[in-house]
Amino acid sequence: MLPLFWPVIYKEEFLEELGKIFNTRWIGEGPKTKEFEYEFGKKFGYNHCVSVNSGTSALELAYHLADIQEGDEVLTTCLTCSATNIPLVRRKAKIVFVDINKETLTMDYDDLQLKLTPNTKAVITVNLGGIQCDDRIYTLLKERNIISIIDCCQSLGISEQNGDFLVYSFQAIKHFSTFDGGMLVTRNEADHIRAKKLKWFGIDRDQKISNDWKCYNSNRQICMDMDEAGYKFHMNDIAATIGLIGLKHSDEILEYRKMVNDVYKNILKPKSISGGSYWLFCILVDNKFELLEKLRLKGIESDVAQLRNDVFSVFKDYKTELPNMDEIEKSYLYIPIHTNLQRWDVMYIANTINESI
Repeated sequence: MLPLFWPVIYKEEFLEELGKIFNTRWIGEGPKTKEFEYEFGKKFGYNHCVSVNSGTSALELAYHLADIQEGDEVLTTCLTCSATNIPLVRRKAKIVFVDINKETLTMDYDDLQLKLTPNTKAVITVNLGGIQCDDRIYTLLKERNIISIIDCCQSLGISEQNGDFLVYSFQAIKHFSTFDGGMLVTRNEADHIRAKKLKWFGIDRDQKISNDWKCYNSNRQICMDMDEAGYKFHMNDIAATIGLIGLKHSDEILEYRKMVNDVYKNILKPKSISGGSYWLFCILVDNKFELLEKLRLKGIESDVAQLRNDVFSVFKDYKTELPNMDEIEKSYLYIPIHTNLQRWDVMYIANTINESI
């Protein structure tokens, strides 16, 4: 079976670097975590990076910093991993689903314009499949002073110039992973400092370090405080070590995925949608479930990867008309694109699809 996803593993490098970690006292959040935050920011041009234990945790922090509360109107896309929108349900926000653009499957600019109101507090966009959203969206949101949060979990490997908050995922099947983890990028120092505290219960760890980890001074007066209830979202040095190795290879990973993409583009007959970080490769076909079964019998895994969120009961109160989504739903299908595919695998997949349709 040629699987839809495959994790990137640098076994010998992992074992060598983890061996060094196990000779130190730091397996929780320590110097490697700080190094990973610094190197990630340096690589992609971000000044304020906060590592966490998952992309979902990074989303939760972003929503907290954006002060999304019960009843706040938040516009978001329905075609995404449910992790994008589940935290909004828990916060009891008023979710408004925006339609997708049929050419990119990302948020549709025209439908967003129609659905924005004076009560809109934030807009959540998603770089679905690694494709960045229409720049006009962010220009419009700036003009209206509306908070923009970008779910970049599928566009790891490329820099994002837009957005007030950016969220990345290092889950196992992403371009490179920390086996599981995430990164929140803020655009100012105040949010950065606050996010660092929030990810560790609300405690200022830098202050603890400066006090030599002591909770009390010599007069038994408390020398640390929690002025806001936080979470336990921090990354650890084992995950950060894995992330640093993947980060070092990120350019070659992206280049390889582009090669797979280009082979598909040159051979495939059906219309396709891909780009950006090339995390997903979408084809648009008639009778997609019939094709899915034919591919399975030929040893090729394919799937829809992301289900429109409004099919889940938890989102039943937020259903709205999404004509583009309704149309695309009948035909979109994802096929394998990852670094474990050889060129002949890619050609076999493409030719099998052409023959099957």
